[in-house]
Amino acid sequence: MKAMKLLTSLSVVELRSRLEELQKELLKLTVHIASGANTKNPGKIRQTKKTIARIKFLLGTKGEGI
Repeated sequence: MKAMKLLTSLSVVELRSRLEELQKELLKLTVHIASGANTKNPGKIRQTKKTIARIKFLLGTKGEGI
């Protein structure tokens, strides 16, 4: 719940910026995994996807759909 409280305090512009950063990070992680390399933190992909979903939810509730 801490993550959600932190995200709710951000403005729409900050949320969009954070969303873009996370999507780039997710792409890097998936490419890294697809190339057959081991990851230091295998749960990072799941965590990143959940944070992206939270941000999209908040943007939708603020009327600033994606």
